[in-house]
Amino acid sequence: MKLGIVGLPNVGKSTLFNSLTNAGALAANYPFATIDPNVGVVAVPDKRLKALGDLYHSKKVTPATIEFVDIAGLVKGASKGEGLGNQFLANIRETDAIVHVVRCFEDPNVVHVDGSVDPARDIETINLELIFADLEVLERRIAKVTKTARMDKTAAKELELLNKIKATLEDNKMARELEIEDEDEKALMNSMDLLTWKPVIYAANVKDDDLADDGASNQYVQAVRDLAAKSGSEVFVISAQIEAEISELDEDEKAEFLDSLGLTESGLDKLIAASYRTLGLMSFLTSGEDETRAWTIKIGTKAPQAAGKIHTDFERGFIKAEVINYEDLLREGSLSAARDKGLVRMEGKEYVVQDGDVILFRFNV
Repeated sequence: MKLGIVGLPNVGKSTLFNSLTNAGALAANYPFATIDPNVGVVAVPDKRLKALGDLYHSKKVTPATIEFVDIAGLVKGASKGEGLGNQFLANIRETDAIVHVVRCFEDPNVVHVDGSVDPARDIETINLELIFADLEVLERRIAKVTKTARMDKTAAKELELLNKIKATLEDNKMARELEIEDEDEKALMNSMDLLTWKPVIYAANVKDDDLADDGASNQYVQAVRDLAAKSGSEVFVISAQIEAEISELDEDEKAEFLDSLGLTESGLDKLIAASYRTLGLMSFLTSGEDETRAWTIKIGTKAPQAAGKIHTDFERGFIKAEVINYEDLLREGSLSAARDKGLVRMEGKEYVVQDGDVILFRFNV
């Protein structure tokens, strides 16, 4: 999974990126502190992995990962070259979703590029820049497809869709607001890497005082939630500063620190949960003496396609999947004990993999 982080300058984007990835990206109190895009890879916390690794005495435990891409803060006119220009938007075109960091705190010591805190205005500014950047992409594609559309039915259908998207963007709406049922059209939309087609997760960045009640008493957070509700987007409340402190702690200290703040999970935990929900993802597990590993798949994935995540040969030569629920396996203490109780199932090609399945694939090529 790959997530792009966007926002205005000085909203806490790079501080959040640093704390999530421990990558040491420059975070400073002036616009455009981030010039080159920062990229960091984060392990997805999953308590099941350690328990399984201990059970099998695995030599290696490999979690699922998320790649974060942090680009320069966007300002009005970024798509036309203002600030650092829209060349940085290209760096997030290949992401699965966008994390939009919105400033929801007052602080006279941290400059706001527009002079005041106003989440609705700030979100609109970023959205418009994403729209303008996508219009550029569309106009180039329309010019290219128009040449063949008269003689090619497929190209004609594509041109019709491109013009529909263009009209939507010109109406200051995001491409994802279009209702598209046709599977071919959906595939085309996915292939274009339009920024306005990607799902958005809003990170409402607050001061630590607003964390305990999840921003319920913060008017700025409420403004973000109201806007997000209209598009069905997820919102999570975070303090980039607190995340920076958490990132310096070990697991025990982290739990203690969160408890002292009245919290049960970190911002990274919230973001990962929101990402998995937004993208319809889950994890299945494989475990053995060599390695215990989590594999991220779409909800609804069938066994052969899940096997293909490990290796294409597994999908091509799929025979059966030996499946047991993670909790059943842990409770019984071994695969053989679970098998004796009839808890291990042999599943075929139509089996839909469930979150927490521990699977051994049988294949032949």
